[in-house]
Amino acid sequence: MPPAETLVVPLEQVGIDAVAQVGGKNASLGEMIRQLSGQGVCVPGGFATTAAAYRHFIDANGLQPRLHAILDGLDGRDLAALQAAGAAARSLLLGAPLPLDLQEVLLESYRGLAPPQGERAVAVAVRSSATAEDLPDASFAGQQETYLNVHGEAALLAACRRCFASLFTDRAISYRQINGFDHFEVALSIGVQRMVRSDLAASGVMFSIDTETGFRDAVLLTAAYGLGENVVQGAVNPDEYLIFKPTLEQGFEPIVHRRLGSKAIRMVYADALPTADGGGEPGNTATCNVPVPEAERRRYAITDAEALQLARWACTIERHYSARRGVPTPMDIEWAKDGTTGELFILQARPETVESRRSASVLRSWHLEPHDAELVCQGRAIGASVSSGRARIIRDPGEIQRFSPGDLLVTERTDPDWEPILKLASGVITNQGGRTCHAAIIAREMGITAIVGTGDGTSRIADGEAITASCCEGDVGRVYRGALPFRVEERELDDLPPTRTRILMNVGNPEEAFKLAAIPCDGVGLARLEFIIANHIRVHPLALLEPERVSDPGERQAIAELTAGYPRPRDYYVDLLAQGMGRLAAAFHPRPVILRFSDFKSNEYAKLLGGRGFEPAEENPMLGWRGASRYYAPAFREAFGLECEALLQARQRMGLTNLIPMVPFCRTPEEGDRVLAEMARHGLVRGENGLQVYVMCELPSNVINAEAFAARFDGFSIGSNDLTQLTLGLDRDSALVAELFDERDDSVKAMIRMAIRTARRCGRKVGICGQAPSDHPEFAEFLVAEGIDSISLNPDAVLNTRIAVAAIEQEMGPPPA
Repeated sequence: MPPAETLVVPLEQVGIDAVAQVGGKNASLGEMIRQLSGQGVCVPGGFATTAAAYRHFIDANGLQPRLHAILDGLDGRDLAALQAAGAAARSLLLGAPLPLDLQEVLLESYRGLAPPQGERAVAVAVRSSATAEDLPDASFAGQQETYLNVHGEAALLAACRRCFASLFTDRAISYRQINGFDHFEVALSIGVQRMVRSDLAASGVMFSIDTETGFRDAVLLTAAYGLGENVVQGAVNPDEYLIFKPTLEQGFEPIVHRRLGSKAIRMVYADALPTADGGGEPGNTATCNVPVPEAERRRYAITDAEALQLARWACTIERHYSARRGVPTPMDIEWAKDGTTGELFILQARPETVESRRSASVLRSWHLEPHDAELVCQGRAIGASVSSGRARIIRDPGEIQRFSPGDLLVTERTDPDWEPILKLASGVITNQGGRTCHAAIIAREMGITAIVGTGDGTSRIADGEAITASCCEGDVGRVYRGALPFRVEERELDDLPPTRTRILMNVGNPEEAFKLAAIPCDGVGLARLEFIIANHIRVHPLALLEPERVSDPGERQAIAELTAGYPRPRDYYVDLLAQGMGRLAAAFHPRPVILRFSDFKSNEYAKLLGGRGFEPAEENPMLGWRGASRYYAPAFREAFGLECEALLQARQRMGLTNLIPMVPFCRTPEEGDRVLAEMARHGLVRGENGLQVYVMCELPSNVINAEAFAARFDGFSIGSNDLTQLTLGLDRDSALVAELFDERDDSVKAMIRMAIRTARRCGRKVGICGQAPSDHPEFAEFLVAEGIDSISLNPDAVLNTRIAVAAIEQEMGPPPA
């Protein structure tokens, strides 16, 4: 019989090197209490039973021979045999008493967690921690049981016995067999911690890496009301945050994405008292889900300040574990807020085992071929892959016999009991859940396509029909009817040649920025605000500044719904625009991101909600009220002010000073002065805080008067589309003259040559944004020969153009001195 002091240890006396003694979960908790509490990270205190305690329990009851008889020779792929073996093993352990010496030391340690004054008995969480848990190449997360809000000594002992038995859940047995772990080499430790009353507040999960793209400089945080089980299981669509780590640790507040979840239900403790007899849920106050009032659903479950604090802790935890392991170690972290005190706590931290191990030297991308298939439903995209096959609507994991390899699982949500089905699936579609729910985590681990939080996928998708699940179109995952053709492209990135000419990228959709940042480039040469305004904001800025002028009742209602939760309608515009700018800048930080101010034409602005009443009817909007001429006009200058406010937030509050604003369609130098004055009026003063301002070079006047523009701006970006149409005097949208549109025309090249040479003479940077350099190798050669500083391209052309430009530069030899 082992000495009592080896049966139970205080958490603060164990560390990460004690996995064999107290399991991965408890070792990690002890490590954070010992090493990180001085850095502000709060972890509930408590104690843990040791592997010796578990083996003492097994030996004292003579259970090992009987467990061998149950488990030896078991085929984990035989579901019926697995279920029978699991039930028999658990029954064996549940029927065995805890040795008296173990009971005594457990109760003594429990009494040491002195209850708050007036409380009948201290409430604790009783968590299982396997001694092979959370290894670098295997995660045992969710394989064993946890019991919450356990009150009293008898209840504690009953919960501990249940935890021991949970080492033999069906999923734990199956997981050990698949991963080659010996059932009898793995022991179970029990962690007992003071209960965090998140049932009265909020909880969630965060990763110190973006789980969809592998982007390492972001914290992904999810939050919902009540106990965290709903978030983990995917029973709710939680709030979601992306927070940029580098500037966060410099003291800024870089929330670059915030999405309000529906949070329809809250898991709380039921009124029934805990029981201590072996039936029901021994030692565990029953939980139930209750509806969240509509007003609370429309609010975020935590404040921005709390989200930032949690993200700082994630950075601290990641930094510590990375130092301990000697390699970068992104972390998977569970957190909770105590509703009685308002305090935040970390409940668990383990290494992330999927995205962090993916090769960065191979760029893999999925692409749907052009189609006109019907969109069936949509939800949150997990990863960026595509899968097609037969849909199987499964309500319970016991229906595995209906499921065939390659089918797509369609269900309400999943938990660890669904893993045998998920191992057969090519994809999973759930009604509920967010990016950190069980279905999302397991889909990443297994490399299958997942779309979560569709709301009604099980009712919209027909059982047995052919469908395609697409996650290659941004944050939104889409389910299409039919098996659509798609292709997968892989590109080795190890041996890309360097270039003197900077190769930049054109980016419009902030949701794709983290994924696109994996493509080797020197920054963003053109980030368009129009995509954010049209697809995310969807409202004309003046309709938010002057809502009384919106005459259509339906549009007024739609605008009111979109802006609900903001103190003023204008704040909605600024907030979403700042997030979009911030996400683009964060993805490529510290590389430059040249952000073009809005360049909608009047007919395009009129299509936004509330826009018709603010826009003139122009015969030729392409040559009318667009670009710079809007920014200082009395009828639009306050709307431009919202863009300036958003940029100021991204640069100053988020710390993303790699954002370089660019003014489009600036007809005269004097117009440039007016725009710069408007920017300064809103706090954007050229030269302050490193602020550079670029101008588009897309009009003949920009070329002819380039010296005057160079005196006012820090760089030029040649817009070859507008410059070509205005040099050749044609409408590029007209099919009647389309064949005349050619950037390689001698007159266009003469304009570009003049712009490059003047910019260089004036000491200003000059680049070009457009497809011509990738479509026409001789045009790229012309630009490089003229000494252009940068070429900005659509993402699909970046790698090939880099290779082509490197070859051109090599053939040309070193640049002239």
